Amino acid sequence: MDMSTDSGTETVTRSRALLALVGAVVVALLVRLVSLGGRIFHWDEGRVGYWILRYHETGEFSYRPIIHGPFLPVVNDYIFAVLPASDFSARLPVAIVGGLLPLSVWLFREHLRRDEMVALAVFFAANPLLVYYSRFMRNDVLVATFSVFALGFAVRAYDTGRLAYLIPAGASFATGAAAKENYVVYLLCFLGAAFLVFDHRLLARTSAGDSARDILFSELPASIRDRLRARGAGSLGYGVIRFGAGVLGGLLAFFLVFVFFYAPRPDLWNVFGNQAALPGVIETGTVGVITEMVDSWIGGGHQSHDYLPYLKDFLETFVYGAPVLIVFALVGIIVDRYGVVAGRIRWLVAFATYWGVVSIFGYPLATDIQAPWVVVHAVVPLAIPAAVGAAFVFRSGTKALESRDTVGLGLAALVLVASVGGIAAANVDYWNASTGEDQVVLQWAQPENDLKGTLDDVDRVAATNEGTDVLLYGTHPPNNDETHFYVANESHPLRGPSWHSRLPLPWYFEEADVDRTSSPPDAGVSNATENAPPVVVAYEWDRDELESELDGYVVRQHAFKLWNEDVVVFIDQDALDAANSTER
Repeated sequence: MDMSTDSGTETVTRSRALLALVGAVVVALLVRLVSLGGRIFHWDEGRVGYWILRYHETGEFSYRPIIHGPFLPVVNDYIFAVLPASDFSARLPVAIVGGLLPLSVWLFREHLRRDEMVALAVFFAANPLLVYYSRFMRNDVLVATFSVFALGFAVRAYDTGRLAYLIPAGASFATGAAAKENYVVYLLCFLGAAFLVFDHRLLARTSAGDSARDILFSELPASIRDRLRARGAGSLGYGVIRFGAGVLGGLLAFFLVFVFFYAPRPDLWNVFGNQAALPGVIETGTVGVITEMVDSWIGGGHQSHDYLPYLKDFLETFVYGAPVLIVFALVGIIVDRYGVVAGRIRWLVAFATYWGVVSIFGYPLATDIQAPWVVVHAVVPLAIPAAVGAAFVFRSGTKALESRDTVGLGLAALVLVASVGGIAAANVDYWNASTGEDQVVLQWAQPENDLKGTLDDVDRVAATNEGTDVLLYGTHPPNNDETHFYVANESHPLRGPSWHSRLPLPWYFEEADVDRTSSPPDAGVSNATENAPPVVVAYEWDRDELESELDGYVVRQHAFKLWNEDVVVFIDQDALDAANSTER
């Protein structure tokens, strides 16, 4: 046999696979970037976006567990220095990182067939949940993507024996840690899945009569085994030192990236002029941050909820948002488990299966609210067995074509075409969705997109108005003592009782420099609207009494959440006409 020919064929095959992965990245970026600003900000996007704008304005920022890690504030601060703050630019980091996820497949090339690599890249690029939440300024896609890259670099270190790969592994995992606190869950999943895989292989080899020493030695990468054999008796010390140096490099990379993101600003930059402050900044960015994480997310009672409703909600989103992936994942698990493809269970597929199953049953317990975005953390690992299943169906169809098996070919073609059509249809449906029709994939606190056009008019009116631009009409919901919209001091809105009831409006008002005020709920409609500014924003239940007081104002009502909550925007018609004529 001509080994050089085989090597050349393998090189060509790998090159084609890499080209396909690059193509998947291009497609992934396109579907994430096109009309990225088309959907109005979600409540949560507005909350984090407001804090990013304040940091960009003041240069002051410290870790706030309630808005998760500092990746988005830090990165978006740099982006806003180049691009105007907008829905598009705020979501840009998530869209780019999510679009690069298919490239991580290349790191697993020793453990997947070429068609499986391409299938995995397609799932990463086109799964509807991954696409939707890559077009959403949240941290879940970020921590998932960076964790997968970290795992991939660690796998390359194992495959090649080049422990320098642990440095980008550590940096990637630290970047994921800077996105969201559930990087700890990823670490636990990785360790648990690795233990189960190793235990499975250990039991299999022990049953075959191999000694523990031979088993452990055989699990080392080939390059390391060869060097240990060549160095003979002194090889153990060499191996320990080399391994220790690689791990230390990875830990150092993790530490530096973690401190860069979590250290408070401007304290981090001030250490360049005052080196004596460095230990305190490092302590705040490490020990202080970890203490806050534990106090907030473990000891803070966020998981004090019934488990079964959260599991039901999780599974419902999973079934609607990733039906094709679920079917192919089941096929892939069966195919790999019973050796149809490789003759034995591959550890990467088993690892991803354990990781994915734990995520399905673990996240409903770990999460603090019923939110569809947490399903991303099960989609990512289960995409690996799904890729195995999809590639198996494709190969079955190819074999049927070669053998002229029309029934087999028809079945394979039907499955693949239906899968592609299902993924495409779901992505079109969820593209910039903002209504209750897609509530299984969307989270409840999503306003409808029509409100975005009204806010554009508010911005135009504010740009031509002198003085206060917007009055937020303070109110109590029906049969409820809570206060909505009213804040006593607009210079310090978070000190008020109801700032969060305004979201995502503060993002848009802050972005456009809209001057706003609010009225106490007990002020009375006549007093509140006396000398009213050109824009008044209120809840729907106050519409009738406000309409009688705001003569000459046009009224627009929009869904403020997916259901049971509407907002009403009154705009002075003369002010709107003047703003539109000025713009023309």
